[in-house]
Amino acid sequence: MQSIREKRETLEQVLVSDFGVRAAASKGRLRPEELCDIRTCFQRDTDRITHSKAFRRLKHKTQVFLQPEGDHYRTRLTHTLEVSRIARTIARGLDLNEDLTEAIALGHDLGHTPFGHAGERALNELMADFGGFRHYDQSLRVVDILEKDGNGLNLTFEVRDGIVRHTVDPLAATLEGQVVRLADRVAYVNHDTDDAVRAGILSESDIPGEIANVLGNGYSARIDTITRDIIRESLGKPILTMSPGVYFVLDSFHTFMYENVYKNPKAKSEESKVLGMLEGIFRAYTTQPEKLPPEYKIIAEREGLERAVCDYISGMTDKYAVDTFSRIYIPSAWSTL
Repeated sequence: MQSIREKRETLEQVLVSDFGVRAAASKGRLRPEELCDIRTCFQRDTDRITHSKAFRRLKHKTQVFLQPEGDHYRTRLTHTLEVSRIARTIARGLDLNEDLTEAIALGHDLGHTPFGHAGERALNELMADFGGFRHYDQSLRVVDILEKDGNGLNLTFEVRDGIVRHTVDPLAATLEGQVVRLADRVAYVNHDTDDAVRAGILSESDIPGEIANVLGNGYSARIDTITRDIIRESLGKPILTMSPGVYFVLDSFHTFMYENVYKNPKAKSEESKVLGMLEGIFRAYTTQPEKLPPEYKIIAEREGLERAVCDYISGMTDKYAVDTFSRIYIPSAWSTL
């Protein structure tokens, strides 16, 4: 009698095209494991990611706006969930493996710093003499090493490849990984627009007419247009593609957002403080390594103190980083007790 996993793997022979990756054909894990009788290897990866501590911390990490006042601004976690939903829709439309796509999407930003890309730039500067810092490399480091007390999550090759290749070339080895890369861009350009409108930095009428005329008006309409275009243009092909018109407009939309939001003084007014704060924390722990948590002392012995401190800081939430800086540098109230 077939197990539940085996039934699913048999079903994937029909549901997943030859351009996708069927779970039974995975290249496997860094450390071989006994197969689960219920879940495919990619379903297990999704579960491991969503149950990880790094995933939970994403809810308190900046997407674009640093510590915004309001409950409806995106965080790194809500960004991740939106990427996952867009990516799964595209994967289903193209007969790719939805479970693999979801696992990559949920894990792609696990290594992001506190304070968004401002934090990433700060750590990259602080680590300039020690290999630098890139959030996609750190995401892979999280799942390979840092989670589960240094044992990592032991994910499959396909998920690990998709995570580390979601931003940079060469492209991921799987179409599922390439779908996540594209869905990431579709998600952040659109939801950052939505947040910018909420913050009063933009209004929908500020979006150039050539963008609105092609993609539509509003967050949902734009995502729907782009998603349908990707599916229509890529179906039955071994590559992901978009129609020239939509591709050009999406690129123009990104340029518009970069100039009007990502460089906007109001949106970025607090970012100048990020480098000083993270540098202060970095210097404190590199000069007093005995104050590092035990698991990071082990990393320091194995890979060097600077890398261990970088790992510790990159895993912090925004609030924890602020509290840590305050604890180190702000005098406590004096008490007679």
